[in-house]
Amino acid sequence: MCIFGKKDNSSKETVKVESPAANTSANSATFRFDYLPKTLADMQALPEASMDTPFKTAALTVCALCAYGEDRSAGLEMLNWLRGPYQQPMSQGEIQFLNDRFRDGQKYVAYSYFNGAKPENEYTPSAPFTITITANQYSYQDGGYCNLWLRSGGADSPRNIKMRRANDVWYLLEQCVMVGIRQPKSQNPWG
Repeated sequence: MCIFGKKDNSSKETVKVESPAANTSANSATFRFDYLPKTLADMQALPEASMDTPFKTAALTVCALCAYGEDRSAGLEMLNWLRGPYQQPMSQGEIQFLNDRFRDGQKYVAYSYFNGAKPENEYTPSAPFTITITANQYSYQDGGYCNLWLRSGGADSPRNIKMRRANDVWYLLEQCVMVGIRQPKSQNPWG
C-alpha cells in the first residue's frame, strides 16, 4: 500500500484553530496533503515543516510514521528531525517498539489516521490525504507541552501525540498512535 507521490510542494492546509491558550472548547485543524513525503527533504519542503503550531507537528508525525512503514531509514530520519535538537535521537528501545508495530504488514495503522481510511477499504485513504487533529480543554495544561488527539478509522477512541515547545517550535515528544486497531477487512477472519 504505497500512497506516496512525487514531490510538488502543493500541500494545502485547512486550519480552524482558536487560540491555543483557550482551554474551554475543542480546537481542531485539518491538513491536506497532495502527496506524502518519502524523505526528510520532502517533509522539510512542506509548509507544515515550520512546526509553529503543535497541530502541524502532529500531522507531520503521522506522515513520518507512514514513511517508516515504507522505508524505515527514511521514516527514522523524519522522526528524529521532528524530535528536534533538544532530544536524543530515538533509542534502540523506541526503534524496536516501532519495528514491532510494523511487523506482519501492520503499516496500515499509520494510514488509519487519514480521513476516509477504514477497515472496509483496507485503510487506504484517497488523495488528497486529509487528517484532522483535535485539542481539548486539557491539551495545554502543562506549560510548554501540548497533547493533541487523532481519530483512527479502526478505533473507537482517539489516540494522542504529545509535543514540547522550544523557541516557538513544537517538537515531537511522544506518540501513542501506533497501537492496535481493527484489522483490515481482508485480514479479519470474522469478516
